[in-house]
Amino acid sequence: MSKEIFAQSSGYLKKVVPLLMKYQVPATPPNYALWYTYVANADIELSKKIDESIKEIGTLSPTLSEELYNDHVADEKVKDVDEFQRGLQALALEMSNTMEDTLKDTATFQSTLDKTFSQLARVGEEALSMEETVAVVRKAVKSSNELRQSTNFFKSQLADAQEEISRLKETLQQANEDALHDALTGIYNRRAFDTELESLATSPPPKGFSLLLCDLDHFKSFNDTYGHLMGDQVLKLTARRLSDYCRDGIHAYRYGGEEFALLVPNRPLSGGCRVAETIRATIDKLAIKDKKTGKKLDSISVSIGVAEYEKGESIRNLISRADAQLYEAKNLGRNRVMPVT
Repeated sequence: MSKEIFAQSSGYLKKVVPLLMKYQVPATPPNYALWYTYVANADIELSKKIDESIKEIGTLSPTLSEELYNDHVADEKVKDVDEFQRGLQALALEMSNTMEDTLKDTATFQSTLDKTFSQLARVGEEALSMEETVAVVRKAVKSSNELRQSTNFFKSQLADAQEEISRLKETLQQANEDALHDALTGIYNRRAFDTELESLATSPPPKGFSLLLCDLDHFKSFNDTYGHLMGDQVLKLTARRLSDYCRDGIHAYRYGGEEFALLVPNRPLSGGCRVAETIRATIDKLAIKDKKTGKKLDSISVSIGVAEYEKGESIRNLISRADAQLYEAKNLGRNRVMPVT
């Protein structure tokens, strides 16, 4: 290494530490590498995103730091492995849901057949002789028994497969616990939410921030009626709509199940409620098609609870206040934002 390059590198490193301290960024190896790239101006797009984040919220959040590191600094092989894990986890999730729906459909189909053949066994055909009628009934009952055995075996095989997939999901979830994104929807996951919320509470933006907790209405009933695969489509579509509002420092997260969360910096309660109402109206207009019947389903809606961070309060208390507002929105009839401002 030449003296010029060494001197230049040393100069960059001397700039990195003060920046980490100024913006309260943990001095981890990835953050060193990220901010070294920034001060060296080696990646214009990276520098632009860091500057935008500092302008919007006054720092670089842990979630964005990790995302920028993965996108602009990390080795391609590392990113490929992470992408493979997320894809495999999503595949396992969809296969598991398919198995659950198939098991339910098979049970319903068998019940219908059992009822039909039971009725047939008690009905006589006037046009047939007694012996002929008995033969037909016996044949139908035999076929029913054979089909029952077949479907029972099929259900047993599916149950075994589902058990294996469940174990695979648990293994993948454990292996992927440090990932930032939800495998199904592609948006940030609960881990990213917890990290980001802690960072915001520790160093609030100049104008504070609001927390939005969103819950899809009657989602369990929707899953029971249309199946888990349709339910997954609703979750993906909802996540895409939430992502449309991820600007000016706003981030969306899969909070758990059919629940989503948004962190809205530099917005007081009234501003957070306006964002929530816009989102609620957008979700209310969603319409998806049932691929089995071709019928359009327009019964998707969301209830949202909003809380503004109060200086010095605990994260648990903030979440509890937002959750209480969400409960109130549900209690008042759903498809609404609380509080009303």
